Amino acid sequence: MMSCNPSERPIIISSPRRRGAVIGLLALNQWFPEGEEYGRELDYVQLIPTNSKLPMMVITVESLPGCAKERLINGDVSIERELVAARIEEWKEGSVCPKAQVIRMLGRAEEIGPQISAVLFEHAIRAADFSPASLSCLPEAPWKIPTEEYETRKDLRNTCTFTIDPASATDLDDAISIEKVSEKVFRIGVHIADVSRFVLPDTALDREARIRSTSVYIPQHKLPMLPPELSEEACSLVPGEDRLAFSITWDIDDTGNITGRWIGRSVIHSCCKLSYDDAQDIIDGGFEVDVSGKTVPKLHGQFELKDVVDSLISLHGITKKMREIRLRNGAFWIETPKLVFLLDESGNPYDSLLGVRKESSYLVEELMLLANRSVAEVISKAFPDCALLRRHAEPMSMKLKEFQEFCRKRGLELDASSSGKLQLALPKMRQKLKNDPVLLQILLARAARTMQLAVYFCTGDLRGREDEWAHYGLSIPLYTHFTSPLRRYPDIIVHRTLAAVVEAEEAYAEKRLSCAASDSGDGIGNGCFTGLYFDKEAAESEEGREALLSAAVRCGVPASEVVSEVAAYCNERKRSSKHVEQSVENVYLWALLKNKKVMFSDARVLRVGSTFMTVYINKFAIERRIYFGEVEGLTVEWSKTTGTLVLNALKTKPSQRSYLSEKRRVIEDVVLMMSHCQIVTPEDQNEYISTAPSCCNKEGNVTATAPLCFPLVIQVLSTIPMAVHAVGGRKGRVHIVARLYMH
Repeated sequence: MMSCNPSERPIIISSPRRRGAVIGLLALNQWFPEGEEYGRELDYVQLIPTNSKLPMMVITVESLPGCAKERLINGDVSIERELVAARIEEWKEGSVCPKAQVIRMLGRAEEIGPQISAVLFEHAIRAADFSPASLSCLPEAPWKIPTEEYETRKDLRNTCTFTIDPASATDLDDAISIEKVSEKVFRIGVHIADVSRFVLPDTALDREARIRSTSVYIPQHKLPMLPPELSEEACSLVPGEDRLAFSITWDIDDTGNITGRWIGRSVIHSCCKLSYDDAQDIIDGGFEVDVSGKTVPKLHGQFELKDVVDSLISLHGITKKMREIRLRNGAFWIETPKLVFLLDESGNPYDSLLGVRKESSYLVEELMLLANRSVAEVISKAFPDCALLRRHAEPMSMKLKEFQEFCRKRGLELDASSSGKLQLALPKMRQKLKNDPVLLQILLARAARTMQLAVYFCTGDLRGREDEWAHYGLSIPLYTHFTSPLRRYPDIIVHRTLAAVVEAEEAYAEKRLSCAASDSGDGIGNGCFTGLYFDKEAAESEEGREALLSAAVRCGVPASEVVSEVAAYCNERKRSSKHVEQSVENVYLWALLKNKKVMFSDARVLRVGSTFMTVYINKFAIERRIYFGEVEGLTVEWSKTTGTLVLNALKTKPSQRSYLSEKRRVIEDVVLMMSHCQIVTPEDQNEYISTAPSCCNKEGNVTATAPLCFPLVIQVLSTIPMAVHAVGGRKGRVHIVARLYMH
């Protein structure tokens, strides 16, 4: 590119963000870099990027959106408070600043909405409506299941089936069921919305879903991969309606062993939608069928609430055993706390808490893991050259050593010399730190950083290197994504591939009656391609190869080259969506702190040196670094031998000497000083509950965080109080700053 365009300066932006995308603020004053000319000065204005790593830019007044140009000409100074989305158009060789063009005005920089729009723009997340061409692919509403679907699918409507999702969820793509087969055997079912029945290959809807790749969920917003007419209506497994599904059922005995498996297309009828809280109440035994005054989930069809309760209790018992077996076999369990915001009627955050996953979440997770693993086994064996799987490589040895050293310096001996030893060490660490949950959170977060990212891949790209297909975190050889086709495009590709395997199995069975491809009577099928034991001989026979090839064409299974492209693109989109979710969480925390002015929390010291320290702020589960070097009014004593830092405030105000460096900062930059009359004590906290410095104790009550006084002695893992507040918005990127809380 550089050789073809020698006059253009290369643009390097180090992140997965869209190349050339810029978020910034306009400045009314006309400005040019010294020695550079662009024409008449009045024709240009300055763009100040919120990313301090990017240079100042120039914008032509003529290129501004109509309303913005008019405001600028009229001297409306309020335009300087609005975020703009721009794109770099030209960066000449030798120029210190590029020329950019404003794509759209986003709104006031101090508001949440424009900040979220900026995040979405930077990461190229589609927030626009679906194109007319893609909407034309949707079935007519209200959609009803055609008669032929009932005739060709397995009818599971008489099985007690229900969903467990967040209370606000509308795109329900998975349902579960359980039946008692014998005294010691249960038949567990996972039923996934049959999205590939509606999203056909190479249609406008398919192309748009592929471009979006994933749904993005942020507070008060859902940016869907598929139109709501599908994701919330025709495909969603809403209770009280017949729905098309892709189902997997397993026969599982009381020890957790799987004795049989059936996979195929079905028709289901969910009898109710449970929230995770509803399901947890049932598990805890606090959800009685006849409790008066309790909001009971609405039931549909022939089943009663007792049927749902009994099913859920049985599922909990079995999945708990399955989870124990999986963890014993080396699966990782690294869970970092998620910050949850409490919003007022206007959608602004007024408080936050750390979300805790419940057993109801683990129940659903265990069944989805089993379904994804089962499908991975089937499609990778039937189509070894073009199956879309998900792999997770082992941690890099360097990161393992860094984690081990991190633990050692904090007095914790943890053998992380290899990935296998780390798997064995983590349960011991949990047990050892069960009385110190904050330190456990810190160490688990650090352990998570040793992990590489899980990625999608095409099996054909790693043919002959099957050991690289494994998923390290789950400690299994094969894994894919099958259970969320309403919000992940790779799942749709997997559905098409699995549909081809099922069709090929049926076609092969017709030619070779010895291969029982479908269940008979009340038993469970163990088909030659989809059952517990894959019949390789059948797949490699002339009839088997012909059946698989024909089914692949009918179902639109993509070639290996296309699967590779889809995998690479979806990996990038998944990373971007993750960055978006993290950035938006930061925006909401910024908004919360901006409204509160300052909030207080205990923090644990993770690292300390002569000029800085790194702390983990308990209330928000975030790390921040505080630099106290070159601060006037603060003395620093650092002992490298003992790892001890002593900070003290000068008793007298430092004299104004001319030779002091301009870089020196005032003590208020790193310390929030409070007088005794400003400190809120536990006794009078209720009077000042809206502004009182607070954090949550083990009982969940609000308590005052007391400031410390100088001199302050700090070592690794010391607990110290911090004052946390927001900066940026109108000036620069939004950011969370932490200071010592002292009096």
